[in-house]
Amino acid sequence: MKEEFDPIKDCSHKILAISDTMDILNGKWKMSIIACLCYKSMRYSELLREVKGISGKVLSRELKDLEMNELIERIVLNTAPVAVEYRITTYGNSLKELTNTIADWGFIHRERIISGMKNSMSEKG
Repeated sequence: MKEEFDPIKDCSHKILAISDTMDILNGKWKMSIIACLCYKSMRYSELLREVKGISGKVLSRELKDLEMNELIERIVLNTAPVAVEYRITTYGNSLKELTNTIADWGFIHRERIISGMKNSMSEKG
């Protein structure tokens, strides 16, 4: 017998999956770090410069968290002095489309809000 589609059950499954995802990607910085590393491997100092506003302590914590969740890997380079580079894993790269979608939505949202503010100002003026 064919199981009937239950929208409530389907929604609950999706909410659980979203919750699991947000537990891993939570916070202000993780998606920005992932987005940077989707395009190229970077050293700690490059990430600190690229991810505007993040402190060194927070960056270290976020990198450890992302590494623990197998989204990035820490590579010790055979250089003198020793250097460390962070790179996206194949698994982490599966988030590239999501980072692009979030960025696209962010551009649209920012434009909408700015446009709304301009309209509001012109109505008052």
